[in-house]
Amino acid sequence: MAGVCNPAFRLIAKEFGAGLVCAEMVSDKGILHENERSLKMLYVDEREKPLSLQIFGGERESLVAAAKYVDKNTNADIIDINMGCPVPKITKCDAGAKWLLDPDKIYEMVAATVDAVQKPVTVKMRIGWDEDHIYAVKNAQAVERAGGAAVAVHGRTRVQMYEGVADWDIIGEVKKNVSIPVIGNGDVSSPQEAKDRMDQYGVDGVMIGRAALGNPWMLYRTVQYLESGIIAPEPTAREKMNICMLHMDRLIDLKGEDVAAREMRKHAAWYLKGLPQTGSVRNAINQMTTREGMNKLLFDYVDQLEEVQKIS
Repeated sequence: MAGVCNPAFRLIAKEFGAGLVCAEMVSDKGILHENERSLKMLYVDEREKPLSLQIFGGERESLVAAAKYVDKNTNADIIDINMGCPVPKITKCDAGAKWLLDPDKIYEMVAATVDAVQKPVTVKMRIGWDEDHIYAVKNAQAVERAGGAAVAVHGRTRVQMYEGVADWDIIGEVKKNVSIPVIGNGDVSSPQEAKDRMDQYGVDGVMIGRAALGNPWMLYRTVQYLESGIIAPEPTAREKMNICMLHMDRLIDLKGEDVAAREMRKHAAWYLKGLPQTGSVRNAINQMTTREGMNKLLFDYVDQLEEVQKIS
């Protein structure tokens, strides 16, 4: 999740029970050219571990060189190769989901990377490019033959982007045809759905993305349900805003208040999702430029909500 999975977000996910967190993808060229923003994205807080750093690229030489840099210069536990990103600016560089059209390239690129590094190498992919080019099983088998340690499969094609419905039947076919761990991804929005996917399709784990935006309780409640069969209660509005502000404070530590205030606008809206009477506060979020302003706005809303609940 580009622009989302920075250390502030990842650490909260870890504290809420995520078994493995993954950093937002970083360009191999950005790493090799020592782009300041790209190198900052390689930062790993020890409290996040185990953590997977994800790289992308379309040329073997630069991808391998970037993987070597990550291997030697970061404290990440896993190097993940992205071949699922569907956006045109990535695929036009023969990176991301463009790999899905060529199992032979997948084998060559992954094998070269595995041979060059000490850390385990994993792959995140989609089921295919479009409905006429779904090579999920062949592509996963290529990853396995190349020495990949695991594969995460998102159940949509590149053409679908994030629309439509994830095809878990194809994810299940991948699981049946490789022996390395398979992590299923797509449309898991409740603890019950996570368990159902694991039980029905035999995947070794589920990857939760959009359902955790502003809702790390989804991670905690899923872990609790998988371990005990108990569904933990939903958080209160005050609990949600407390974590939202913790998130903002960590983002300020990373990027400074000006940048953090702008980036937190979308996160704050996500934390408000599902709560009642949020129309005016959502509009006001987009004007917030300081921590103090955001904190006052959110907790004034909570105070008013709690007063209404007392009356009713």
